[in-house]
Amino acid sequence: MKHRQKKKTNQIYLALCWMAALSLWVACAKKNNEEKILSSLKYAKGFSIKIINDDAKLVTVGYPYQGATSGYEYLLVRAGRPVPAHEKNVPVIFIPVQSVVCTSTTHIPLLDYLDETNKLVGFPTTDYISSEKMRKRIEAGLVTDLGIDKGMDIEKLVSLKPSLVMGYTMSADWGQLKKIQALGIPVVINAEYLEEHPLGRAEWIKFMALFLDKEKKADSVFNLIESEYLATKKSIADTVHKPTVMSGIMYGDAWFMPGGKNYAAQLLNDAGCLYLWGDTPANGFLQMGFESVYIKAKNAEMWIGASNFNSLAEMTKANPRYGLFDSFKNKKVFTYHARVGAKGGSEFLELGYLRPDLILKDLVKIAHPELLPGYSMFFYKKLE
Repeated sequence: MKHRQKKKTNQIYLALCWMAALSLWVACAKKNNEEKILSSLKYAKGFSIKIINDDAKLVTVGYPYQGATSGYEYLLVRAGRPVPAHEKNVPVIFIPVQSVVCTSTTHIPLLDYLDETNKLVGFPTTDYISSEKMRKRIEAGLVTDLGIDKGMDIEKLVSLKPSLVMGYTMSADWGQLKKIQALGIPVVINAEYLEEHPLGRAEWIKFMALFLDKEKKADSVFNLIESEYLATKKSIADTVHKPTVMSGIMYGDAWFMPGGKNYAAQLLNDAGCLYLWGDTPANGFLQMGFESVYIKAKNAEMWIGASNFNSLAEMTKANPRYGLFDSFKNKKVFTYHARVGAKGGSEFLELGYLRPDLILKDLVKIAHPELLPGYSMFFYKKLE
């Protein structure tokens, strides 16, 4: 009798151990799955992803604008699946979305590279769009021009019945985006422009992919961009000389240039340049008087990022004092205006966020041409 009781006790003990192990395994698997998703963001700091279940994710844009003290959340649920319990003030977006209105040209390449070009149905001032794929849709009348960005035609937008409006904001005041949201159209904030690392901005393709159910495609695209970027950065590791670089131009009475923590400064550093304002703590743009810039940069070897000028003569016509710098006298001035869309839009401003690898190659070609002998610059050109 005692033997049977002992055997039964052992069976119960083993069963309990098995159940505990199974529970632990399930918990670990769930945790690992969530960590895998979250850790897939290598550089982007502005958004995060939390797995709710197999059919739902909570996406948080933690830093939606400069100076923000709180973020925005979106609950993404696969179409046809039940909506899990959630906070009432968290908007629910069913995925994959079927149509999108974008508000920045930087969103356009995200659709193109995810093979979802046909999802765009509206855009403010379509002339700004350079993408050849998207221009075909525009010319075919498949993308509605919604007018000026801050004064979009809301009636037109509502008539399109988009599944989603992807916007951006510089402050807590969303402007027209709030009106659009109040009309029942989901609005999400894309804050890619606040990322300090160039690859952080590129990684926002994963943000767009969440709404299109294209995460695997986004991973593939980003991994290639990252690989190219890091390989190019590695190529300058043994260079001894770092050419001194100035940047920016005058707007009104102030000279605007990237701060030392700005993504543009990061690119210059990764390209083996010595950016003269690289030690400043600003992650935005510096505003300085001409005299201050001249004192520090009059002997700079190169001037990289001279806005969208097309020639040296055009520069001195705009401001004769530009001709005082050694980089100008030595014809070492470079602009990012080499590629322009069919309607005059800047390909650099549209595609540059997603393709920092191409920008970096251009900068290495400028600063260390011997390292990329067969490469032709994509965005940048030398002014004559």
